[in-house]
Amino acid sequence: MVGVCTIASFISHIEDREIQSVLEFALSLSKSHLQKLKSLFNEEQYPVPDGFQQEHDVIKEAPRLFTDDFCLFYIQNMGKIGLEFYTTALSNAARLDICEYFTECLNESARLLNKATEIMLLKGTFIRAPFIPTPSKNEYVQKQSYMAGFFGHHRPLNVIEISNIYYNLIQNQLGRTLLMGFSQVASSEEVREYLVRGRDIADKHVEIFGSLLSKEFLPSASAWDTMPTTSTTKTFSDKLIMFHATSLNADGIAHYGRSLALSPRRDLASHYTRLTSEVLNFAEDGANIMINNGWLEQPPQASDRDLLSSQQ
Repeated sequence: MVGVCTIASFISHIEDREIQSVLEFALSLSKSHLQKLKSLFNEEQYPVPDGFQQEHDVIKEAPRLFTDDFCLFYIQNMGKIGLEFYTTALSNAARLDICEYFTECLNESARLLNKATEIMLLKGTFIRAPFIPTPSKNEYVQKQSYMAGFFGHHRPLNVIEISNIYYNLIQNQLGRTLLMGFSQVASSEEVREYLVRGRDIADKHVEIFGSLLSKEFLPSASAWDTMPTTSTTKTFSDKLIMFHATSLNADGIAHYGRSLALSPRRDLASHYTRLTSEVLNFAEDGANIMINNGWLEQPPQASDRDLLSSQQ
């Protein structure tokens, strides 16, 4: 639902036809997923989540908030996030029809990512990850110093560490711009302050990840033209805005955890542990805002057996 609302709002202001075609493809996928999920909930006699509604959560008359290039950047990164979460969902599914559904979702997310990447390459807005010289032979770790990183000399970053640092840098660039734009148009002062705080956290994390690459004489991704417009007109409901913020928090925490597990250098582990703690605190404050405003919809949960026993 949030995808339908957000992408439809983007399309209403898009000027570039090639970017518009990618957004329309993303919107059609979101709408088809929405219908499929509603059907599944109804078949199982589960209440359909309230989610979001375009007439309540999007202001049609609002001026443009984000540039065409940022909208494409947003869609490309939503494709990445979709691939990760659908993979997890598929690996945890047992019913064959649900497995087939998540397999279809994976294929569609890949197509969306590829379409967005193709247009970014054509327009010269795709920022390539750092690369290293091709190794001449296979090598094995010989000393425990391979994991050192706090003091003295430490080994160069390996390709897995570089990939994770780059991914986290890019995702924080996305979050920084998205929260910057949302902070300009949110209605509640509490929400605006929270978004500004998130913008500053993302900006700091961009600097940290960029410096890790720079210290190895590797190029870090530039910010390019991803800044929002100067609009301060309400564009989305605060509920939808906060949902975006909490979703970014969840993705950031998940990938920081994976990056920690795949980064043997101890200084990197320290960075990921510290940054994860910061995002966890930020996410908890965001959840409290959503709870206090009645915006956090609760997923179905297991029965409270202690409560049932006490009612006898």
